[in-house]
Amino acid sequence: MSQQSITPALRQWLSEQIQAGQLPGALLESMLASGWDSDVAWAALRSVGQVQAPANHAPMAPVQVPLIDAQGRGSIWAHDRAINVHMQVQQPCLTVLGDLLSAQECVDLMALAAPRLDRSETVAQAPGASEVNAARTSQGMFFNRGENDLCQRLETRIAALTGWPVDHGEGLQVLRYRPGAEYRPHFDYFDVDQASAPAILKRGGQRVATLVMYLNTPASGGATTFPDAGLSVQAHAGSAVFFSYAQANPSSLSLHGGAPVVAGEKWVATKWFRESAFE
Repeated sequence: MSQQSITPALRQWLSEQIQAGQLPGALLESMLASGWDSDVAWAALRSVGQVQAPANHAPMAPVQVPLIDAQGRGSIWAHDRAINVHMQVQQPCLTVLGDLLSAQECVDLMALAAPRLDRSETVAQAPGASEVNAARTSQGMFFNRGENDLCQRLETRIAALTGWPVDHGEGLQVLRYRPGAEYRPHFDYFDVDQASAPAILKRGGQRVATLVMYLNTPASGGATTFPDAGLSVQAHAGSAVFFSYAQANPSSLSLHGGAPVVAGEKWVATKWFRESAFE
């Protein structure tokens, strides 16, 4: 990464904090010398308790800094569970994780969600509305944040994994894809030009990252694809893919979709992260 990776707004804020004696004088020089980008810099600041972002700082995506080897593999302890890091990619900012959920947690989450499943919807143009969309042919439901013991445990684990507060995330959404069901490539961040955007953004700001957790292993098909990056992540029970998009822009390469299920079913739980507290 180049020295330009740290934004001017963050550089100015760091300088002000150093001048005020709130941060050590060598910090900015060290960040520049190490080639850190803004997200990594903020992760480091959070880890030492410097968590207040300047008002003019652009939305920051959750950043993982796991202990990994030269091949991008390793493990990270997240609250109550050791999670395997199978792969990390810088562009898009993406990590494939193993054993994020236990087999029993997958079964329990599917059982809790099943009675409440309905045809999945997408954000509509009208303010505060959603609609059935031919591009999304799954069934789904939302848990309220902290709705039950299992949700609370998973949310605490996810927060420890990403360094992102529990209240900066939406409740878990569980989706079931039957044979032939898919979700065509799309972005998870909100289109600010839509009429519905102001009401959505008022509740917690822009989405900045996504965690897709696989609750079962489909017999065939159902991969999570990233067309702009030429990546495909296969669904395996208990594993997950995390990707962030600090800027709500196609340059994030976060365009993704759920490929059609060929045989069996695919169950996933999705967690969306917001730039501020979600209400």
